[in-house]
Amino acid sequence: MGKIRVSTLGSEEEKESRDKRKVQREEKKKRVSSGKKEDKVHVAGLKGGQRVKSVGTSEDEIDKMIALAREVEKDQTEGIRVSDGETEEGKGKKKKKAKVRSKNYQSVVMKLEHQKVYPIADAITVLRQVSYGKFNGSVEIHINTLEKGLRGSARLPHGTGKEIRVAIATAENVEKLVEEISQGKINFDALIAHPTAVPKLAKVAKFLGPRGLMPNPKAGTISSEPEKQAEKLKKGEIAWKTETEFPIIHQVIGKLAFKDNELEENYRAFIKAVDPQKIVNITLKSTMSPGIKVQTE
Repeated sequence: MGKIRVSTLGSEEEKESRDKRKVQREEKKKRVSSGKKEDKVHVAGLKGGQRVKSVGTSEDEIDKMIALAREVEKDQTEGIRVSDGETEEGKGKKKKKAKVRSKNYQSVVMKLEHQKVYPIADAITVLRQVSYGKFNGSVEIHINTLEKGLRGSARLPHGTGKEIRVAIATAENVEKLVEEISQGKINFDALIAHPTAVPKLAKVAKFLGPRGLMPNPKAGTISSEPEKQAEKLKKGEIAWKTETEFPIIHQVIGKLAFKDNELEENYRAFIKAVDPQKIVNITLKSTMSPGIKVQTE
């Protein structure tokens, strides 16, 4: 057991000890007040207790360290730039390039009068001049309507120029048809179903739906007389509708090989089916041509 030092309260020894501690406290205060407060800087990338580093240097050096730490944090957040438009994280990825039209397109578009709206007869004439494909392209119309959700059918007097393969589903053949469809054998462009066959076609709706082939009464593909409806489709009756999210209709109304009067008759039949009062504007084009604005009637 060590020695025990006993001092009597009020004695000179106790007073001396108290004065000594007081002097030590005062000296410590002087050192703190005369010294500079340490600045703490966050250094990116350090973990746990290492995330804060004390810097007991001059104010200029402290400012430099703070600026450096901020730059490091910014680089880690945004990615270090390697070259213009490229980051370390996205290195190797190609930039998205602006669409550049072909020389053929640029040469024919100069034949169109900017912002001019053509009567349909003139539009068909100009369409032949600006179509640069070396094949019998389709003639399309693109219509902006007042509202979305529009649908209907139209009979084109001269058809679309495409042979339509029509399948008919009845109570007698629906099971065989369902089996073929489930195996991926879809060799038709339209499917007409008798009401009694529709419930069994629901089994293959996941195959027909995405292709727009699922029979629908609004499209006229469910009929108690499917054979007659199939004949109408083969003769040029088409179903049309606006896009799901936008009031826009896209429809093929013929081929460039059609005569001018045949294209115009198909055009007028389709516009009548849509209803001119619901149309905002119309664009006529072929598979390989710029669009031509057509007068609404």
